[in-house]
Amino acid sequence: ALEGQPGRFKVKLRLEPRYVDPTKCVGCGVCAEKCPKKVPDEFNRNLSKRRAIYIAYPQAIPLVYSIDRDNCIYFTKGTCRACEKFCENKAIDFDQPEQTRELDVGAVILAPGFETFDPALKPEYGYDRFPNVITSLEFERINSAGGPFGGHVQRPSDGTEPKRVAWIQCVGSRDPSIGRDYCSYVCCMYATKQAIIGQEHLPGMETTIFYMDIRAQGKGFDRYYERAKSEHGVRYIRSMISRVIEDPVTHNLEVQYFDETDNLVKETFDLVVLSVGLVPHSSTRKLAETLEVDTDRFGFAARLGLNPLITSREGVFTCGVFQAPRDIPDSLMQASGAAAEAGALLSEARGTQITVTEFPQERDVTAEPPRIGVFVCHCGINIGGVVDVPAVVEYAKTLPYVEYAQEYLFACSTDSQAKMVEAIGEHGLNRVVVASCSPRTHEPLFQESLRKAGLNPYLFEMANIRDQCSWVHAEDHVRASEKSKDLVRMSVARAAVLEPLHQFPAPVEQSALVIGGGPAGMTAALTLAEQGFYTHLVEKGVELGGLARRLTRTLEGYDVRAFLADLKDKVTGHEMIKVHLQSEITETSGRMGRFVSQLVNPDRKETINYGALIVATGAAEYQPDEYLHGEDDRVMTQLALHETLFSDNGDPLKDINDVVMIQCVGSRTEEHSYCSRICCSMAVANALRIKELKPEAEVTILFRDMRTSSLKELYYRQARDRGVRFIRFDPDRPPSVASGENGLEITIYDQILGEWIILSADRLVLAAAVRPQPEAKQLGTALKLPLDADGFFMEAHLKLRPVDFVNAGFYMAGTAHGPKFLEECISQAKAAAARAATVLAKKEMMVGGEVAVVDAEQCVACLTCVRTCPYGVPQINEEGVAYIDPAACQGCGSCASACPRKIIQIKHHTDAQIIAKAVAL
Repeated sequence: ALEGQPGRFKVKLRLEPRYVDPTKCVGCGVCAEKCPKKVPDEFNRNLSKRRAIYIAYPQAIPLVYSIDRDNCIYFTKGTCRACEKFCENKAIDFDQPEQTRELDVGAVILAPGFETFDPALKPEYGYDRFPNVITSLEFERINSAGGPFGGHVQRPSDGTEPKRVAWIQCVGSRDPSIGRDYCSYVCCMYATKQAIIGQEHLPGMETTIFYMDIRAQGKGFDRYYERAKSEHGVRYIRSMISRVIEDPVTHNLEVQYFDETDNLVKETFDLVVLSVGLVPHSSTRKLAETLEVDTDRFGFAARLGLNPLITSREGVFTCGVFQAPRDIPDSLMQASGAAAEAGALLSEARGTQITVTEFPQERDVTAEPPRIGVFVCHCGINIGGVVDVPAVVEYAKTLPYVEYAQEYLFACSTDSQAKMVEAIGEHGLNRVVVASCSPRTHEPLFQESLRKAGLNPYLFEMANIRDQCSWVHAEDHVRASEKSKDLVRMSVARAAVLEPLHQFPAPVEQSALVIGGGPAGMTAALTLAEQGFYTHLVEKGVELGGLARRLTRTLEGYDVRAFLADLKDKVTGHEMIKVHLQSEITETSGRMGRFVSQLVNPDRKETINYGALIVATGAAEYQPDEYLHGEDDRVMTQLALHETLFSDNGDPLKDINDVVMIQCVGSRTEEHSYCSRICCSMAVANALRIKELKPEAEVTILFRDMRTSSLKELYYRQARDRGVRFIRFDPDRPPSVASGENGLEITIYDQILGEWIILSADRLVLAAAVRPQPEAKQLGTALKLPLDADGFFMEAHLKLRPVDFVNAGFYMAGTAHGPKFLEECISQAKAAAARAATVLAKKEMMVGGEVAVVDAEQCVACLTCVRTCPYGVPQINEEGVAYIDPAACQGCGSCASACPRKIIQIKHHTDAQIIAKAVAL
């Protein structure tokens, strides 16, 4: 249940019993090893088995086992209890009841995800009858190294390697016969990815993808699709397969299709993969009803306007596939955007529930000789089932500087941590080595134990004898044990030369700078201001609004003018926002949390101090020089047509009866090999507007692939139902345009008719590409921000950090990042604000530690480090030598590796420490 008002909700949760105490379980796996009951593993799509006590999937959070009550022998027959018998931590609790918990929260974010379409609802493909017809998610698990076959691609029927594999697209998508009219957004790209990775796993495998339209419209996706064809030989055939036939003896699969010459072709494949669509998770309808949140007819959260993150219930926000089908980068942007919405609602309560851990005063050990303690973890069967842990402990005792060595069943458990702290004090240890699992997950935990014992956390070293030893050498116990000794010896050698390091607080300027006054820039500024952060909004033009000022209505019918007017009023009227019109940034310096920029406008120069920066400079419309654009007034762009169709100046379609549109003008070419994303939807929107104003008008759209993904597919279908004609053309045979006496003549090769045809038009409309702002390169140089191959600003990581720059404290939003729809600009702007708020919410931030340090006495100011650093941190100081600001250094090591005199060291990764490890090996 959800009761109350925004800012003061009361949430009731039902917690189903695990029958395992999560505070005692350490994920060792002994219980699962001893459990006699095997059942199909849902995570591996039932292609393998799991035990009745299990972890749902690798890297689950929390990494705690659960008992499957429906399959547990004790619950079904009253016997067994083997897991309880062998659990040394006494974590099994068969009497654990269902619990109810109440939480007081201020906001709710719904991200319940999705499930894949059940292909059994399309019996013509034989999914539940033919063993070698599988779903894309099953193929994903087959490809995975942690999957049912260890990453070896094989057929479920007989275990043989498939030589020929086919993917059938749009299974459960774009199909009104089963109530799935929408496009599932991700299928074209995951099929392309699977075809490429399948070939990597099984060289020589022939891959074929049967499709209707290839919708490779994410950033860099079209380039990836073209590479799949040209470099990996993935074969794409435009055809919707109507059925699959199995050979009952070989279990091979036959498909039939008509090729481009209208000939019926039969092909046989060893494996057929159904690219299943995304559907709302089966539990979400009930969840939405419980929370009183409206959904659409498919079960997705109902859209209320241009902000896709809000729901029908105030204070409840949404993101990801519950909002609509979308991919990982979009889901992450929406997640951060939803967090920004919640952050604005809860800004007054920020910091009120923080608890600070108190640590004892740190012991100064710099004058002491190394006294090293080595703690080796069994980790249940994870390590102890392969490595001779007692032998490793005894070996550790013989190593130089080792004063104490001990084995723990689970080094990460609470009682083991307490014993470790006690041992450090009792034996006067001043260095610690833990031989266990991965520092990626557990190093902070052990470093905290050192702090509790009064030691500097940088006096800790970890030997990964799980991931790097027991897991990869599980079949050779003797050599795995010897390698574990090697790893421990290396870590002890490095620990002996570790030095205490300290971070220090640096003040944060709790204000932001947003560059660009379009919808994305204004949204980002307003979101930051609503969270309580003073924001400077810089716009080079004389007016806010950007390119969106030319828009009136979106494809879905949302009023852009009203939205912009309201947004401008809120921005210009907000006391926490200062708008700088006709202004540009000329110079920037500083580090995350404390930047300084010089601002120039026609009246004066101004210095701005701020802690985080968001680039939202927008994009530009390509002005075509093809198809008579600029030569004949009857040829215009889609944006120009949009303005005409919503003009208040008389009848926009007077004397216009035939309109022809050409897609991909300036996009998906050799020089500009990206998809501009918005063009297909804008063509459909304009076509529908024409039909609305003049139903008898003829509208023809010439296209390569119609890319109306997600719920925009519904409007593509609506346009066809209203008589809009769609004719596909091959990029090798593009349309040609001539000016005739009675109108424009467009010649195109009709692939269905198999011949050239001539269309007459009163208006020719070109889907002009979205291009980067001409000033993007200049701004990127001034701010030291990278651009991608197409000239848009480049994110730190396409999927994991889609709104961050590599440069810490810099973020991006809107079409400066790449072509995107208005609602996506809004989501990303809020996401960028949320990311910036993680910096601005701190009065000071800890800096230093693992950073680069220059030996000033030996520096000759050769400028190599200055030129090499991707973050622009090294500077030549007043003494004429290189200086690296520890507050700005990212610790990447580029300067240290490039320095010709080798007088730059990365603290905690010094030459001495690395060489000590190498010599020990």
